[in-house]
Amino acid sequence: MHGELTETAVMTRRISPERLAPYADATGGDPEAALQLYTWNADVSAALAATLGHVEVVLRNALHESLTNWSEAEFAESKWYLDAGGLLQARAVKDIRVARERAGRNGRRSETPGRVVAELNFGFWRYLLASYYDATLWRQALYEAFPGQARRRIIQDAVEVLHLSRNRLAHHEPMFNRPVDDIRITALELAGWICPVSRTWIERRCSVSRLLGRRPA
Repeated sequence: MHGELTETAVMTRRISPERLAPYADATGGDPEAALQLYTWNADVSAALAATLGHVEVVLRNALHESLTNWSEAEFAESKWYLDAGGLLQARAVKDIRVARERAGRNGRRSETPGRVVAELNFGFWRYLLASYYDATLWRQALYEAFPGQARRRIIQDAVEVLHLSRNRLAHHEPMFNRPVDDIRITALELAGWICPVSRTWIERRCSVSRLLGRRPA
């Protein structure tokens, strides 16, 4: 059957007309142009996802370091996620419990702070920067993770943009109709507020700008 159809027709079927619909709309209903845009979208999405991944790791490790130092000084407990001060919301406590179970493989390996941190999703870190913690975790510990930016709300807004973008990328949603370069800039700014060296390192490895210049006509 495939021998009777063009590659474009086969791939339109395999990817599905529903998934390709936004690309078809953007290219005037041209199936081949829609596939080209879809392919480009996948490339730029992968590049943006790599950059956001680097920034997420830098972010969570910076927050982890600040919380560890604070917990050690305040409670003589390096494992801040044990919540010695009882400051975390129920949602965060639940996320930590699940992360600890995964980190220890339900008792099959030793739990370490690094493994727990790696199991906590981006949403967890985003909500640690919310206004709920402004008078507690932010003023006592988290502000130290951002020597380049003193305003919690600006940081929270940037992290929200990256979190929503990351979720969209994870579900393979279109990015060609999103402000991809603005998202890239926000990611780099956030990294710079934490560590200028990290920003430079991530920016050198980011191919988003190059790919944006190759968008199909």
